[in-house]
Amino acid sequence: MLQVCLNGPRTAADSGAVPMSPAALAEAARQAVAAGADDIHVHPKTPCGRDSLSPRVVGPVLEAIRAVVDVPVGVTTGAWAEPDPGRRAARVASWTVLPDHASVNWHEPGAESVAAALLERGIGVEAGIWSGSAGAELFARSVSAPRVLRVLAEVRDTDARTAAGTARTLLAALSAAAPAGPRPPVLLHGEDGGAWPVLRLAGERGLAGRIGIEDTLLLPDGTPGASNAELVVAARRFGLRPSRT
Repeated sequence: MLQVCLNGPRTAADSGAVPMSPAALAEAARQAVAAGADDIHVHPKTPCGRDSLSPRVVGPVLEAIRAVVDVPVGVTTGAWAEPDPGRRAARVASWTVLPDHASVNWHEPGAESVAAALLERGIGVEAGIWSGSAGAELFARSVSAPRVLRVLAEVRDTDARTAAGTARTLLAALSAAAPAGPRPPVLLHGEDGGAWPVLRLAGERGLAGRIGIEDTLLLPDGTPGASNAELVVAARRFGLRPSRT
């Protein structure tokens, strides 16, 4: 499975290629799916560019994207969008339009309550496990672990020379800390300088991968990517063949 991450916490100040509005995100999603993306991850934003979990922000983005694509669409629940754990879970409970899945960073305070709120509403949980964090150990002890949709293994090492090694260490930690029973599938991805080396490793390991403007603004040759779709096309050369093609 190849997921496209349309924008992340980036804004227009980072690049003119970052889609922000519901209409721009929908068009970016349409192009990325046409290029071969199987799944979408998006950060709904306020008009001023701030990530938001408000139903008045999340709903219009989901509706706009679903009007033009027929693949699963997920959102973030990152603590930067709503620092208070209780309010974060309450935001999930207030959503009037539901995503197919949402990422929960397991090292963040309140991860368990946010995951429980998502599962209660029938929303799939992507368990975000960051390299260099206690996420793997916390996830292994989580009551929600057997119910997650997938593990989102996030390599925070942005050095192209070392990111793949950091990814291998993270995968080993996830394997060692895995809870008993069936293991959820793993989606492996990196960011900035580490994005392409980690994506190559995901292809070599037969894991799901992710690419998009959230993870990198550059193509593998270091030139700026003009769109999410262009990044998806480039991902095919890293052993990730989207299932829709």
